[in-house]
Amino acid sequence: MFPEISLHILDIAENSIKAGATRIEIEVLRRTAERKLTVAVQDNGCGMDAEQLAGCTDPFFTSRTTRRVGLGIPFLKASAECTGGSFFIDSQKGRGTQIRAEYVTDHIDCIPLGDIGATVYSLILMNEAIGFFYRYGVDERQFTLDTDEMRALLGDVPFASREVAAFIREYLEENQKETDQEEIL
Repeated sequence: MFPEISLHILDIAENSIKAGATRIEIEVLRRTAERKLTVAVQDNGCGMDAEQLAGCTDPFFTSRTTRRVGLGIPFLKASAECTGGSFFIDSQKGRGTQIRAEYVTDHIDCIPLGDIGATVYSLILMNEAIGFFYRYGVDERQFTLDTDEMRALLGDVPFASREVAAFIREYLEENQKETDQEEIL
């Protein structure tokens, strides 16, 4: 298993990219009173047929030809369920895939979220042709980042340009701190 939830999200998003997704939505929502953390990834990639969907949570099933096991989805499922949480996946061939994992945050086996801002930042900068929508929330506080909206404002300026990359990093860091109600220095 990955040592952080953000690395599970990175793995799932990379699967979405390999599946030909042009739009990936990532949500990380924490409900403190309920002691729950929900992570969701949805894409418009090629999706899975019924056989692939039925087997995708089995670590010894993979549609890849480069190795004989597929551990990303089974590890995400196991990491959520071992906390008393839940896992959901739905996929349709030609329509994409939705994955949702819910963690019980005060369970001894709950792994840390990790640096989700750095994960989203890396995904955006390394995959500029893909539209990313990111929502991060704690209770009623939340923020979003939509690269399609940014692209409409920026025109042909690449996200990897120094100024835009710095803006994206700062936007993610500052808004997460504010949403978490941490003091911004």
